[in-house]
Amino acid sequence: MELKITDSNFRTEVKESSMPVLVDFYAEWCGPCKMMGPIVAELAQSYEGKCRIGKCNTDENPKLVNEFKIMSVPTFIFFKDGEAVETFMGAISKNELEAKIKQVLA
Repeated sequence: MELKITDSNFRTEVKESSMPVLVDFYAEWCGPCKMMGPIVAELAQSYEGKCRIGKCNTDENPKLVNEFKIMSVPTFIFFKDGEAVETFMGAISKNELEAKIKQVLA
């Protein structure tokens, strides 16, 4: 299940998660973000129970955008034990995103 990450639930959903969390920082008006949407949703289902995957709307959550210095969308940040461990930007293929998930889970 895909999580909805917000300024108000970030601590409980990401920082305090016992599993690694991938957050997709996106915007509704962003073409590449729309392209990544179905891929992110599919991987959220595939990795349920192993990794949490969520989306954060950058227009609605300025605190997180500022905290993580999001300059372009989509930006993906992996969190492990509450800490950001990897960041990458732009649209990528499902295979590339899945490889990055597997790398963080290894």
